[in-house]
Amino acid sequence: MVEDESGQSSRLSPDERLESLDRRLGKAQQEEARKAAKVQGDPNMRAGQQVLSHLVGAPLGGGLLGWVLDRWLHTAPWLLLVLMFGGFAVGIMNVLRISKTPGGRGPGEGR
Repeated sequence: MVEDESGQSSRLSPDERLESLDRRLGKAQQEEARKAAKVQGDPNMRAGQQVLSHLVGAPLGGGLLGWVLDRWLHTAPWLLLVLMFGGFAVGIMNVLRISKTPGGRGPGEGR
């Protein structure tokens, strides 16, 4: 007797084989839905990580750019200070923008 990949005999009627296939497909879809639910993270955690990255990254980027321009133009430390505080202001503006978005929605998610 020949068996298919599910371990069932090939002597089953076509209706029984289709019902078996439907059951196996249903189980597989439920497993995939469970896995997909686990993959999605907490939207509040994501927003918190964005806020932290903007508050750290913007002043750091501005300071680095200011330092490079100060070295090149021999204006130390003025461009460093101006661009670092400018980066801090941009970071605050980004945090305010993030705080105005509804919970659970963010860049890259469906609207």
